[in-house]
Amino acid sequence: MKAAVVTRFDRAPRFETFPLPVEIGAHEQVVPVVAAGLHPRVLSQANGSHYTSTDELPLVPGIDGVARTADGELRYFVQSDSALGSMAEQTVIDLRRSVVLPAGADPIRIAAAMNPAMSSWVALRRRIDLRPGQSVLVLGATGNAGRLAIQVARHLGAGRVTAVGRGADRLAGLGADVTVALDGPDERAVAAALAEAGRDVDVVLDYLWGEPTSSALRAIVPNRTDDDRLLSWIQIGSVAGADSAIPSAALRATRLQLLGSGQGSVSTRDILTELEALVAAVSGDAFALAVRAVPLEHVEQAWADAPTSGDRIVLTPGG
Repeated sequence: MKAAVVTRFDRAPRFETFPLPVEIGAHEQVVPVVAAGLHPRVLSQANGSHYTSTDELPLVPGIDGVARTADGELRYFVQSDSALGSMAEQTVIDLRRSVVLPAGADPIRIAAAMNPAMSSWVALRRRIDLRPGQSVLVLGATGNAGRLAIQVARHLGAGRVTAVGRGADRLAGLGADVTVALDGPDERAVAAALAEAGRDVDVVLDYLWGEPTSSALRAIVPNRTDDDRLLSWIQIGSVAGADSAIPSAALRATRLQLLGSGQGSVSTRDILTELEALVAAVSGDAFALAVRAVPLEHVEQAWADAPTSGDRIVLTPGG
């Protein structure tokens, strides 16, 4: 079969032949893939930089997607850790790691939205207990996952959502109650805006880490309205750097809890438990997103476009 195949971590996958496994498990099925999302998590899988990477080559990237099973049903699936991912004409899925799509659901939309939406959905549902009306700040709100995090937080009951990121024009159209542009010309004004935005925030969804997180903590913590009010800071992504200098006073001066949300800190069982509800939300009109479908054979061009594309790219093995 044809697939996107990674043979070197320093170049894009190529459209080549890749063998299906000879043996499959009792709960597994060989299925034709309908759609597979090209997420940042997939890019890091393909270049070997993700923390779960085993350096095994060759491999077919892709961590989730939509497939048609033997009974004709469309299913969203989360791939097991293996060298055969979802970016192929066919793959092997574990039916226990999948959920049937509702009638009329768009498989392209499902493949585009599930992974980026899952990052904030799982964080708010499984890492903390978000209560109706609480305030959520999204740090890194202009990325694909960050844009969806604003909508997810609202959908799950947040009363006030603040979007923080680069580009005031990009932030303006995200539907947040408050926006803070990190690339403003006056650093003191940016710090003041962060301090005001974080004064009464309950949850931070952090997709940046690195220096922006350190700066945000320095701005927010000393200006909390109530130091007894819990501030849950959930680390999800590290676009701005793998390491962040956390001010020691931040851990002493206010009721701060630092959490991570991702593969490992959230169990596979918990993630799978959330699939049905998230599929239902994505299938409806709960979230707005821009999607671009690209035939699998054009995978190299899709890889080149992904870092700067404003759309969520979905590879379609059927063309």
